[in-house]
Amino acid sequence: MPNKNQIKNYEDNFLAPYAAKSYNSRGRKYQEVEHPYRSAYQRDRDRIIHSAAFRKLEYKTQVFVNHEGDYYRTRLTHTLEVAQIARTIAFALKLNTDLIEAISLAHDLGHTPFGHSGEDALNELMSRHGGFNHNLHSLRVVDVLEERYPDFPGLNLTWEVREGIVKHSSHFDKSVKIKELAPEETANLETQIVDIADEIAYDNHDLDDGITSGLLNEEELNKLPIWKNISKNIARGGSQSNPEKRKYLIIRSLINMQVTDIIEETEKILKKLKIKSYLQIKKLDCKIVVFSKQVQRLRKPMRAFLLENLYKHYRVMRMSNKAKRFIKELFKFYLKNPGALPLAIQKNIRKEGLRRGICDYIAGMTDRYALDEYKKLFAPYEKV
Repeated sequence: MPNKNQIKNYEDNFLAPYAAKSYNSRGRKYQEVEHPYRSAYQRDRDRIIHSAAFRKLEYKTQVFVNHEGDYYRTRLTHTLEVAQIARTIAFALKLNTDLIEAISLAHDLGHTPFGHSGEDALNELMSRHGGFNHNLHSLRVVDVLEERYPDFPGLNLTWEVREGIVKHSSHFDKSVKIKELAPEETANLETQIVDIADEIAYDNHDLDDGITSGLLNEEELNKLPIWKNISKNIARGGSQSNPEKRKYLIIRSLINMQVTDIIEETEKILKKLKIKSYLQIKKLDCKIVVFSKQVQRLRKPMRAFLLENLYKHYRVMRMSNKAKRFIKELFKFYLKNPGALPLAIQKNIRKEGLRRGICDYIAGMTDRYALDEYKKLFAPYEKV
């Protein structure tokens, strides 16, 4: 059974000098005795996995609303894919896979039901009351809303995991500045890897789900150089006959190509900048976990294609608009009738104020729960 000294020896001997070492953590908000045979980041990972917010991700939308079908990705499967991709990159670069996993598993805890549509609706409803940002709300979930321990609110995660949550950035996510989490510092490499793994997972599983749903077709995808080149290579290998297998092979090859490129490009930049320590990373004014220029050029038309043909598809837009109406009508109902809220939420409202309490309640709903609540409140013959 490993002890603290063994964990330290492992991190010193096997991790790069610029990796985030758990024994150098800036600590927790509330002082605790650390676990005898789990590192601080392993403990954070376990706390996240056992949280209610993590379990709820199973029934929160990625692109397709939960009831559209069991095959499509949810926030939970997306989160697991991000963690898997990020761990692969981190291991190759000799970075801290435990910290990577904890940040990956926590990065979407603050997401609303119905994906980004729900987030947009709550942000609009809260525009004069602090707004809504899912990074900030993820931090609020782990700092305040999860109630599991008698000695402190939230999960009392380490500084580095909390930093990774608020500094998470991608096509859909903007990092936020929190004074206590050093906004002037660049995110560590572990956080940067989660950011780019998030983008890889998003793009490739949305291609997969888009084809499965019939909203995307391979004829159109073959106009994209990145898809066409990989498809040709697979055809040469004799796997062209089965469309389903071919799709999986292309998606797998796309992920592998991008992961390999990230590892190779990041290694080049680390050598070029002569990075020798964790502090050097924090003092940089830019990210260094990036795609090569060649892969960036290949990815750009793929991103534009997904935006135009999937995210703006009329069926997806219908789902999005419907979702926004659900959220807005629920919010307005609770605002006029706070006595209709569960007692635990009413208690929270006395601390946080009516609007923020309602916002917390709705943000914590799954797609299914939000739809059921809507029916209970607005369908005349539905039991309440």
